Amino acid sequence: MLVHDGFARRFHEEPATVKQPAGDWRQALGHTAVKFAGVGVINTLLCLAVIFSLKSIAGFGDVPANVAGYAVGLSCSFLLNRRWTFAHNDHPLPALLRFLLVFLVSYLLNLATVLAAIHLGCNDYLAHLTGMPLYSIAFYFGCRYFVFPQPEQRRA
Repeated sequence: MLVHDGFARRFHEEPATVKQPAGDWRQALGHTAVKFAGVGVINTLLCLAVIFSLKSIAGFGDVPANVAGYAVGLSCSFLLNRRWTFAHNDHPLPALLRFLLVFLVSYLLNLATVLAAIHLGCNDYLAHLTGMPLYSIAFYFGCRYFVFPQPEQRRA
């Protein structure tokens, strides 16, 4: 037997998706951060596959293989983060230019951290590991708030 009072009607007629409150930024941040990390893993594996393949199969030197690997990796990162992580639908060219700028700034922060750690006596390999978290955090927030801003962030 169906009950047709207001509560039952609302309960049964509500769509399956429920909008999150506008102020629930922690959930949105966590959701995009997880997707961003997933894209980072895919990007890293693809980049290494290209570098190693070009070196071992095609006989490329270290520098050309590295440049090609990073070009493929950055392209993959831009496409996946634009469409999947941040669901950005605006024109891609301005976003691509901002993406490259954020990458450059993040990379320079990484490089400065690595060089400072080496200067302070840190092992070279560990120094590279110390730069990675700063790079990842700067790149994520740059992408989230500058490269692929959400509509409510653009109005603010």
